[in-house]
Amino acid sequence: MNWADLDLAALLPFIAVGFAAQLVDGALGMAFGVISSTLLVSVLGVPPATASAGVHIVESFTTGVSGISHALHRNINWKLFFRLLIPGVIGGALGAYVLSSLDASITRPFVMAYLTAIGLYLLYRGFGFPLKPREPRIVEPLGLAGGFLDAAGGGGWGPVVTSNLIVQGSPPRTTIGTVSATEFFLTVTISASFLFHIGLEGFDSAFLNPVVGLLIGGVVAAPFGALVAKRVPAKTLMILVGVVLTVTSAYGVYSALS
Repeated sequence: MNWADLDLAALLPFIAVGFAAQLVDGALGMAFGVISSTLLVSVLGVPPATASAGVHIVESFTTGVSGISHALHRNINWKLFFRLLIPGVIGGALGAYVLSSLDASITRPFVMAYLTAIGLYLLYRGFGFPLKPREPRIVEPLGLAGGFLDAAGGGGWGPVVTSNLIVQGSPPRTTIGTVSATEFFLTVTISASFLFHIGLEGFDSAFLNPVVGLLIGGVVAAPFGALVAKRVPAKTLMILVGVVLTVTSAYGVYSALS
């Protein structure tokens, strides 16, 4: 990478995308990886492993700022945080290895179809009969699966973990804050794994502008998402999570099959 190749005009669209994606991610606990990876792979033609590595490097910064902001707004369930942390990190390291070594695209349509169904279910419960708050039972396996799919699919920690915890009855506000805070440790692990497997030569100068732009926009937006999650009512948060999850996952199914 050559830092002299940075172009301010080329950075602006990616700054806007990074800002919007992180604002949604911080407020709803999902979408940054999915939106950013889709843009890099579909629009720029970046190889999936390199795109996922770049997005996770950006997220190492944005999730750190987001996690601190959620902690300051008391949006984190610390018991749930520690139950997710270790399985998520293990799953992320395994997923990075798989994507660097194998083609994981075969499973992507099935995962996206599953998440579309979860999104529709959340919409049904949000508009109809909201779930009663209770302590989620299935956490560690969910963290392992979410971490693996996040690395192997270029995004998925938030959609998989946030949505399934809410379905189990975990309150939306603390679920979003907890999942966002845990994601920092996940993204650092995945970034380190990708750098180990594909090395710095996997990044070229054409990749620099998108990554730097996403980083700037994402870091600027990160503190605002926690504030939105804190102030928006639980029922509204559940509906918004359902909408974002359904739209992004349905698009993922379409992209994978087309």
